[in-house]
Amino acid sequence: MIAIEIAMVVIAVVLIVSVLLQSSDDDGMGALTGASSESFFSKNQTSTLEGKLALITKIAAGLFVILALVHLIIA
Repeated sequence: MIAIEIAMVVIAVVLIVSVLLQSSDDDGMGALTGASSESFFSKNQTSTLEGKLALITKIAAGLFVILALVHLIIA
């Protein structure tokens, strides 16, 4: 039980840091109309720092939700 809580705190810190380090998209209202600025860097985003931060954010968020559900079931 304590291990799950410690893991949740660590993952929460990783999630907060990864979200804060990401740059804003600056799409604004263009995202609603489907306007996109496709470029070489947006297509190969997984090799950039932004792509890695986005992947870390998704993994940390998923782990946090899973651990929260496990904590709910156990408690």
